[in-house]
Amino acid sequence: MERKNYSALGDPVGPYVHAVKHNGFLFLSGLTAFGSPAQKGSVAEQAEAIFSQIASIARAEQVSLEAIAKVTIFVTSFDDIAALRETLFRIYGAALPASSLVRVAGLFSSDLRIEVEAVLAIS
Repeated sequence: MERKNYSALGDPVGPYVHAVKHNGFLFLSGLTAFGSPAQKGSVAEQAEAIFSQIASIARAEQVSLEAIAKVTIFVTSFDDIAALRETLFRIYGAALPASSLVRVAGLFSSDLRIEVEAVLAIS
């Protein structure tokens, strides 16, 4: 296994790495919009910021967002689910991943509405 951090994301704020590479897969830690202009934004705006981070990781691994095999999405509310789904359909295009959506009581900052874990298929 190879444990990896990506300079574009800054240093992790806890006892984890951004990703672990193993057997052709890249397992991403949960990503949020924390520290970005979207931190206080809508769930759709935060999702955009998160998938921008995932896209930067994908580029560093020489793949695209089409390499996303699985996502687990944690949201604090289902109130904006239609906007989130619309955003995700646009981001994924025809390359829909396997997905789980879980409502949680909260994330580590009260501004955060969404956290995304992802698994990418890479070489």
